[in-house]
Amino acid sequence: MKKIAIVQSNYIPWKGYFDMIAAVDEFILYDDMQYTRRDWRNRNKIKTPQGLQWLTVPVNVKGKYHQTIREARLDGQAWREIHWKSLSYNYGKAPYFSEISHLLEPVLLKGQQDFLSDLNRDLLIVVCIYLGITTPIRCSSEFALREGKSERLLGVCLDAGAEIYVSGPAARDYLDSTIFTRAGISVEWFEYSHYCEYPQLWGAFEHGVSILDLLYNCGPQSASFMRYV
Repeated sequence: MKKIAIVQSNYIPWKGYFDMIAAVDEFILYDDMQYTRRDWRNRNKIKTPQGLQWLTVPVNVKGKYHQTIREARLDGQAWREIHWKSLSYNYGKAPYFSEISHLLEPVLLKGQQDFLSDLNRDLLIVVCIYLGITTPIRCSSEFALREGKSERLLGVCLDAGAEIYVSGPAARDYLDSTIFTRAGISVEWFEYSHYCEYPQLWGAFEHGVSILDLLYNCGPQSASFMRYV
């Protein structure tokens, strides 16, 4: 039975995001949603000797507060060098720093993306390849979107030929699962618990950081600390 997930793109998200990609047969980036500032779309956390630190990609939102995620344009390219130096400073002593830096450099440091959604997708693909995740990744813009929050998601499921829709637990507050049931599609709630700790730099263990933390510290063994990879 074909499983799909429909999730907004995030900037180098945490390991749970990649586990969801690995758990389904097709993963759809829901970047026709409104771009929200100070959210996971353009930022994520890393560990430092001083504690958690945000890496934030600047996005040009001047006069465009109602733009979609895929319409959000990067505000220049200077941030790339800043992020690269921050990662180098805080993870330079990690066992697999050189290996992961070589993987990321063409997309993160030397990438030419002008739009946030393109940047996020390219980074997702690079990490998925490294982890051995082969799930196809598509964009919501490839589908004819319906009106209504739950109806839109159902429409994508129907067009994609899904029999099971896998949703994050936060959607319990708004998703109308009854319309999925009537359409013959089951709804499953993804579970993000029961992760094991892995060797990590800088103090007490933190799960809620970018997957880069796992990759820098564990390299080829990273998948063994995930649930579906």
